[in-house]
Amino acid sequence: MSSFLLDTHTFIWLSEDDVSLPATLKSMIEEADNVYLSIVSLWEIAIKLNIGKLSLQKSYETIGTEIEFSDIILLPISFIDTVEVSKLPLHHRDPFDRMLVAQAINHSLIIVSQDAQLDAYSIQRLWT
Repeated sequence: MSSFLLDTHTFIWLSEDDVSLPATLKSMIEEADNVYLSIVSLWEIAIKLNIGKLSLQKSYETIGTEIEFSDIILLPISFIDTVEVSKLPLHHRDPFDRMLVAQAINHSLIIVSQDAQLDAYSIQRLWT
């Protein structure tokens, strides 16, 4: 049984059919039993759009509808996730990525991410 947590860039590339997401990985995501997107990724996208560090091919507002009509499961942040973040070593200082690591640990999820810095944590990361 495969359960994936998409990193923010992975979700964007999947959503925009970007060639930066390898075709084999896209197929693995599409065939996975469960695919999660953390609410923290939506928060990150909204912030980066607002400060001009990110642009999307379509409007941010369409993401909600896209998720609703997909098989992607929106993962909320729970108190236990924040507890896990407080215990993580500072291998990675990005607060969004740290929350993804905590959620991957708490929910036994494989993070689909190009970010090799995440390998410093006791999680499974997938990128081919």
